[in-house]
Amino acid sequence: MKRSSAPVVMPFLYQLVLAMVLVASTAVWGAEEAVEEELRRNFERGPVQVLQVLRPARPVIGDVIELELEVAAEPDIEVLMPEFGEALGRFEIIDFAPSDRLDDQGRTVSRQKYRLQPSKSGQQSIPPLRVEFVDRRPGQASAPEGEDAFEILTDRLSLVVAPLLADDAPLVLEPAHSDLAPRREGGPAWWVWALAIAGALAIASPVILRTYQSARARRRKQSAYEVARTEMDALLAAGRPDAATMDAFYVRLSLIVRSYLEDRFGLRSPELTTQEFLSEMGRSPDLARTHQKMLRAFLEQADLVKFAGLRPEASAVAEAIGSAERFLEETRDQVGTKGAELSLTREEGQHA
Repeated sequence: MKRSSAPVVMPFLYQLVLAMVLVASTAVWGAEEAVEEELRRNFERGPVQVLQVLRPARPVIGDVIELELEVAAEPDIEVLMPEFGEALGRFEIIDFAPSDRLDDQGRTVSRQKYRLQPSKSGQQSIPPLRVEFVDRRPGQASAPEGEDAFEILTDRLSLVVAPLLADDAPLVLEPAHSDLAPRREGGPAWWVWALAIAGALAIASPVILRTYQSARARRRKQSAYEVARTEMDALLAAGRPDAATMDAFYVRLSLIVRSYLEDRFGLRSPELTTQEFLSEMGRSPDLARTHQKMLRAFLEQADLVKFAGLRPEASAVAEAIGSAERFLEETRDQVGTKGAELSLTREEGQHA
């Protein structure tokens, strides 16, 4: 009796069709990824063109998001770029780099580049940014009637920040197939050992967790000064700022101090406004009054430079740098008030 070959042919055809579907879906997915790698928006009004770029278009929590705003203007056009940090309050500003240049057509190209980090996952948006300009060309109206300048308003950019795990991701990992190996006779079953190990870990985990957290806290306090000092030296190695680089210099200088405060004293600093931070700082038992007063003056001057367009003299810049360095050095080996009180209480208990 002749045996049919259908049982052999059918699985092969099924696997071939499945492979073709997977290849096609992968190609389509890759094309979509390439298209949505960044968001680009173009705007134009008279002699001014605006390009807005956001990348990546589909970030994951923890990613750094780059936002670029580029404005190209014809000669004799005075461009007013958005103020630093305008409409970006929901994102942590890691870096900010403004620049100006002339292109091959003689136009002035002004650019602002932000490096942002979202504080949470989910639906996020960057509100519209406002670009203003005044037309200084002969015979042209400098601004609309009754207004100080022409205005270009960008679109609101919506994006979804994905979490590290998908919403439907299983929290328990299970094997795809059951154990097909032959059973072994004699000795405890594997699940007995698994239960014993799980029980031991459950008992020891609180101790392990406390030990790990204490060691991590000590390492952060020991390294906070070294990190801040390295970043401060790198900033000062580039030289003192001029009028064009004053904003970026103060942004970086204040970020170094704020990050040091968070790592060294546990104050939530980078994500707070200056007034919110000063209020929280006043309640901290770890900062002396002299240091609080020094930080208040330093941060208020930095805000005037970043948001009010203040251009301090060289002596004021040197004083700001000196205040930041003096604060780092004076708190380098400082023991917090809470830690000192806790140690004293423990010693008194042992003597008693």
